[in-house]
Amino acid sequence: MLDIQELKNVMVQAASEAGKIILHYFNGNFEVKNKDGINNLVTEVDHHSEDVIIKIIKETYPTHTIISEEVGELIQASDYQWLIDPIDGTVNFAHSIPICCVSIGLLYKGDLILGTVFNPMMNELYFAEKGKGATLNGKPIFVSKKSDFRKACLVTGFPYAWPDSYEHPIKVFERFILEGLPIRRLGSAALDLCWVACGRFDGFWEYNLSSWDVAAGYLIVQEAGGRITNFEGERYNVFEKQTLATNGLIHEAMLSVISHKKKPTIQE
Repeated sequence: MLDIQELKNVMVQAASEAGKIILHYFNGNFEVKNKDGINNLVTEVDHHSEDVIIKIIKETYPTHTIISEEVGELIQASDYQWLIDPIDGTVNFAHSIPICCVSIGLLYKGDLILGTVFNPMMNELYFAEKGKGATLNGKPIFVSKKSDFRKACLVTGFPYAWPDSYEHPIKVFERFILEGLPIRRLGSAALDLCWVACGRFDGFWEYNLSSWDVAAGYLIVQEAGGRITNFEGERYNVFEKQTLATNGLIHEAMLSVISHKKKPTIQE
């Protein structure tokens, strides 16, 4: 494996420089286009941010594989894969809503080893190294210790496309609402995961996310002591389409609500 400190430095530098671009253009004028669907947006700032990230990575690691939201896959014969979302929360950004971030994860031989999420609006840099814990601006973070499902604060998101073979997300959302739980919808899966990792939220679920949406946040949740699976409670990977991340203590209760197989276990 390459020097882990150098990999970390390159990752953080790329995220930081991309964050500067996001801040520079925020509330300004820029071109907005549609991708698949009328509200699946991409801006020229997404492309600018992505270009800077890839440039910084390629300057040090020209043979590494890049998987990024806008350019797709730049495949090389490498054990290293960088998973990049240049702006997670593009719709928010395009509407001047200050909830968006840069997300970068790194796989080595298919194993997630590093992840960072930078929220330039709040100047919050989340980082995790496999086996070394997770941090926010250099200080250790941990998931919440809330075990009473009735008192949980949750966050979710809704996909632009939903296959007929799965239950509609509004049905699942309704079941959580009927449990009387506070649920937020921020519009950035990477930040949702980070806010589970640092204990602001107790759980997060969403369907049809892409690898670049979840790679960094996945590792950050794990290293902060959380649990992340698919909707069947099975082992998760960054190419999974079902994402459930919690503090671990309310995980089974959330699985019960999602699956609708039984009522959640409520702690008295």
